[in-house]
Amino acid sequence: MHNRETEIIAFLKSNGMGAATRTSLVADASFRRYERIENNADISILMDAPPETNLPVKIFADVTTLLHNAGVSVPKIFKANFDRGFLLIEDFGNDLFANLCRTNPEMEMDLYRAAIDVLLQVQKNASCESLPPYDLATYQRESDLALEWYYPATIGNQPLDAQFSTLRALIKDTTDALEPFDRCTILRDFHAENLLWLPQRSGVKRVGLLDYQDALAGHPAYDVVSLLEDARRDTSPELQNEMKSYFIAQSGINESTFNQAYHTLGAQRNLKIIGLFTRLAARDGKVQYLELIERVWNHLMHDLSHPALHDLANWVAENLPQPNESVMKKLVDYHHEA
Repeated sequence: MHNRETEIIAFLKSNGMGAATRTSLVADASFRRYERIENNADISILMDAPPETNLPVKIFADVTTLLHNAGVSVPKIFKANFDRGFLLIEDFGNDLFANLCRTNPEMEMDLYRAAIDVLLQVQKNASCESLPPYDLATYQRESDLALEWYYPATIGNQPLDAQFSTLRALIKDTTDALEPFDRCTILRDFHAENLLWLPQRSGVKRVGLLDYQDALAGHPAYDVVSLLEDARRDTSPELQNEMKSYFIAQSGINESTFNQAYHTLGAQRNLKIIGLFTRLAARDGKVQYLELIERVWNHLMHDLSHPALHDLANWVAENLPQPNESVMKKLVDYHHEA
């Protein structure tokens, strides 16, 4: 028996769940695994993050406490082994926003408005003082992924140092151009497959949060981008405009200031995602992420339409090919070569 499986069995037995039924759940883009654990009438979720993956579950627990104290719904943590990377957490069920929007499309606007209300609650009440900053070095490191992975996969050559230097300078210029802002807690993976509808609760607690362990101290527009420029599902222009207007009205942020930040952070985020999805396919064998790149590219093009991003838009046009049919074939082949 695999050593990790032995550890899981021992962890469950030590918590009185040796006879529990285990069901694997869909994995996320990381090396974390999840299982639904049914022990008689008790149901919980096992989070499995082996220490060698460098995904410490203690960080998840710390951010859980931060968000719980801010008054939003996060899973209760029932049992933990931080050293070995195990958590048993509350099961919020199966009503992901993504699923509900597919089966009950008439709910979409209300669900997304509830999600914006959660963002506002977090930004107002979850102190970001203990979180690492979403700083220039992070912006640049993330946007570099487009050159590190997407560029060689589609062009066939390794990028030059000069290309990295130019991209990093453009990321600096565009983010430096944003109006000064007060940092707030941002969850970073705030989208419809990490949000669960809990209608038996009230107010902002009707939205259950998942996958927030990478929270940073950043710009209040960032998670609005994450929500509306979803890599995994289409969001209509009507929905996007309605939710942006709602956030602006409720937060009091200046509309022009918000829009520039939204486009700037969206461009940086989508460059990162294009590179990340290429890496997931080429390095980790998760080829299903290639199917999402065209949608992310369209988000990027929309973001780059803002006048403040003219130079960055030109750089992308000169260096990164559009993911048309021939380019997508190269991405698939690059996976096979890796």
